[in-house]
Amino acid sequence: MSTMTDLAVRMGATTSLDATTAAAELFAQLQQEGTDLVLVYCSSDYDLPTLARELRRHFGEVPLVGCTTAGEISPLGYLRGSLSGVSIAGGDIKVVTERIDSVSRATVQEVYECARNVLRRMGAEGVTPRRDDTFAYMLIDGLCMREELVVSGLSRGLGEVQIFGGSAGDGTRFQKTFVLIDGEFREDCAVCCLVHTSHPFTVFRTQHFVPSHEKLVVTEADPAQRIVTEINGSPAGPEYARALGLTDIRELTPLVFATHPVVVRVGGKDYVRSIQKVNDDGSLTFFCAIDEGIVLTAAQGVDFVDNLRETFQAVREEVGVPKLVIGCDCVLRHLEIERDGLKPAVSDILRQNNVIGFSTYGEQIEAMHVNQTFTGVAIGVR
Repeated sequence: MSTMTDLAVRMGATTSLDATTAAAELFAQLQQEGTDLVLVYCSSDYDLPTLARELRRHFGEVPLVGCTTAGEISPLGYLRGSLSGVSIAGGDIKVVTERIDSVSRATVQEVYECARNVLRRMGAEGVTPRRDDTFAYMLIDGLCMREELVVSGLSRGLGEVQIFGGSAGDGTRFQKTFVLIDGEFREDCAVCCLVHTSHPFTVFRTQHFVPSHEKLVVTEADPAQRIVTEINGSPAGPEYARALGLTDIRELTPLVFATHPVVVRVGGKDYVRSIQKVNDDGSLTFFCAIDEGIVLTAAQGVDFVDNLRETFQAVREEVGVPKLVIGCDCVLRHLEIERDGLKPAVSDILRQNNVIGFSTYGEQIEAMHVNQTFTGVAIGVR
C-alpha cells in the first residue's frame, strides 16, 4: 500500500487489436511506482485469455480489475474496439477486492456475507470504512440478469459505504460478457472493489430524462425474466405504444425505446428503466427486473450535453477539478450520442473531467440497478 499523500493517476488507451501488443502499450502508459490499483476496460473482440495473461505479466501483483465493454471511455474520449485503463497510486489509497462466483445461483445472503468479508479485510488493513473515506465499485457479468440481487446484497452488507458500478458489455452483440479479476476474464462473476482514500470524493449519477404525467402500472410480469406482459390491465406493448401516442405496436423500434424509457420513483428519486424489445406476444422485455404493482412513468428527454455539463459542474463544486472520475455509462447513451452527432461535445466534457470507464449493459448506484444512466465516483485533490 502506498504511503504517498499525493494521488498519482495515469490513464491510457490503445487501439492495437493484438492482445500482446495492446497489453504492452497500455502498461507503458500506466506504469508508475507504488501502484495500488489498475482498472482496465476492453473490447470483447480481443483474445481475452492472452490479454489477461499479458496484463498480469506486466502488472504483477498489483490489484487488477476490469471487464469487457460496449465501448470504452478513454483519455481520447469515446472509443470502440480498444483497451483503456488507469493506474492509481498514493493518496493513502488502500484497496481490497472480493470476487463473487456463480452469481446466477447466488443468494442475497451469500452476497451480503461477501460484503461483510470485504469490510473485515479492510479492517485488517487498519481501516474502519466510513461513508466519507471509503467507496465500493462493482463490476458484474452484464448478461447474468442478477444485478438487482447482487447490488442489493452488497449495499446491505456495506452499510453506510456508498456503492456504484456497471455491467460488463459485449459491443452490441449481447452474447458473452466477462469480468477481469484474479488474472482471468470470468463469466457469471462479479467483483466488489473497496477503496479507502484520504482524498475527497463524491459518488454520483446523472440521467437526461424526466417523468411525464403518463402513469403505467405493471399489472402482470415475470421479474426473473424481466418481462412485462400487462400494463394498466392491458397487453403491455400496445398500452406502452398508446402512452407514446403511437397507433401500431410495430412502431416500437429500438430507437423509440432508447428515446422514451420509463422511470420508477423510489425514496423520492427517479430511476430509469429501459425497454429492450417488444416480443411476438406483445409483451415487453426490460433491461431491469420489473415487479408487478410497480408504477412506472413515461419519460421525456432533456438536453444531453447540458445535463452532463451541469452534472460535472456540481461535481466540481464538491471536490474541485477531479483528479479522476471512474465512470459507468449506459450503452444506450453511447448509441444516442452517436446518432445525434454529440460524440465530440460529450467526449470534450469527459476529457476535461479526467473520466475513465466504459459503456455498460446497466449501471448500479446505491442499492439500485438502472439503465440509461451515468454512475461514477469523482476523486478530488486535497
